[in-house]
Amino acid sequence: MSNLQTIEKQEQQTFIDVIQRRRSVRSYDPTVQISREEMTEILELATLAPSSSNLQPWRFLVIDKPELKNKLLPIAFNQQQVVEASAVIAVLGDLESYKNAEKIYGQAVEAGFMPVDTAKSFIERTVSTYSSFSPEVARQVVNTDGGLISMQLMLVARSKGYDTVPMGGYNKAQFVEAFGIDEKYVPVMLIAIGKATKPGHPTTRLPIEDVAFFNEMPTE
Repeated sequence: MSNLQTIEKQEQQTFIDVIQRRRSVRSYDPTVQISREEMTEILELATLAPSSSNLQPWRFLVIDKPELKNKLLPIAFNQQQVVEASAVIAVLGDLESYKNAEKIYGQAVEAGFMPVDTAKSFIERTVSTYSSFSPEVARQVVNTDGGLISMQLMLVARSKGYDTVPMGGYNKAQFVEAFGIDEKYVPVMLIAIGKATKPGHPTTRLPIEDVAFFNEMPTE
């Protein structure tokens, strides 16, 4: 085996370890703080996730002030990890992300990834298409992209030695009102992040033959 193959094998195993060690953790050390610099790095790496037309509709509200975590606690049905974790990241979806198309594709041109004429065509088509979506379709798109970014964020956190738990159990209407969330943003989920004091419970998965099928679905 060549040195390159050895390095690739090690990198693959490291990634597999991250996946296997990720658990939904609900007990955190409240004394652990994540610096603004490290949190920013975690979020930047998470944003390498894919999104529809690369519009990157995710927005993050990082809640790490104790008084704001206490404000969030009853809204999140008194789940204790809200106040114990270093922070709670609210993942939001921007229904008007298509308005950033010119900036996004302009960056692609500046980076040499796309000719100017191609970018102009992409911008016109993207704005026309996404601005005409029904509210239901627009929400479906940002929820899908929000799920992608959320999983990536949790894996990045684990690779840096932090634990997380995704939370869909909270009152979204109360959250929007309490934290002044504009109506163009769709709450996707909350993610608590910090250092675990207890490991997440081990879980099992269905056999792969129960969930994966090749070329055709089974008949019931």
